[in-house]
Amino acid sequence: MEQFITRFAPSPTGHLHLGHALSAFHVWRDAARAGGAVLLRLEDIDQTRCRPQYEASILADLKWLGLDWSGPVRRQSQHFDEYAADLEALRQRGLIYRCFKTRREIAAALPAGADPDEAGLTGKPLAPAVEASRLARGHAFAWRLSLSAARAELGARYGTLAYTELTPAGPRQVRADPKPFGDVVLARKDTPASYHLACCHDDALQGVTHVTRGEDIRTMTSVHVLLQALMDWPVPVYRFHPLLVGPDGKKLSKRAGDKGLLAWRADGKTPADIRAMTGFE
Repeated sequence: MEQFITRFAPSPTGHLHLGHALSAFHVWRDAARAGGAVLLRLEDIDQTRCRPQYEASILADLKWLGLDWSGPVRRQSQHFDEYAADLEALRQRGLIYRCFKTRREIAAALPAGADPDEAGLTGKPLAPAVEASRLARGHAFAWRLSLSAARAELGARYGTLAYTELTPAGPRQVRADPKPFGDVVLARKDTPASYHLACCHDDALQGVTHVTRGEDIRTMTSVHVLLQALMDWPVPVYRFHPLLVGPDGKKLSKRAGDKGLLAWRADGKTPADIRAMTGFE
């Protein structure tokens, strides 16, 4: 049987909720059906929001749900030097640049509610003297991946970027189109790496062959395929699972009132109850 290594990678910025549980159930079932392994990764890049108590809660909730993992837990905060090396490699190739536009400035030019990080912003490096002046004055900046530079480096390969998606009808090839995301952020002055960079780096390093993720990350997968091509990282096989939605049809999440598993446990719910509440079959 072909090797199957997947991962579950929550961020310890709060307690696991029902949406997390649904995703975990899909991840572990996919691995079980393939006779594969699940790795546990804590995406704790955001040191301002991640907390040790949330990490402990995540581990306890997974154990309570009967979901065990292979090998040690990988904590991204312990590997900032690895992501910095990736950034430096991209910088030396002229593929990233410092962008000094603030989120507020970007948001002001967007429709209300649009995400500044996913608005398709494109730009170019400032003149060296201007950039040096802003750095000397301590201005904040983001390292952005230049989509135009990436296209130029990949040449004809850019038009063939694709990944394999597992569907109920079988595997299919999906063309990757990172253009709508523009020049994505790969790091910030005070944040060593973005989700995009750390996620793709770790998938390659850990030998992840299959990724099961929610439908809300489907379009973003094109950005990851672009990074994988630029860094010569292998492209996993992807499967996208349905999201848990509320009565209004919107994704259920911590911000949208999804109650944490810790609270459900305190209410006397069992792991079987949680499975039923997520609609997982």
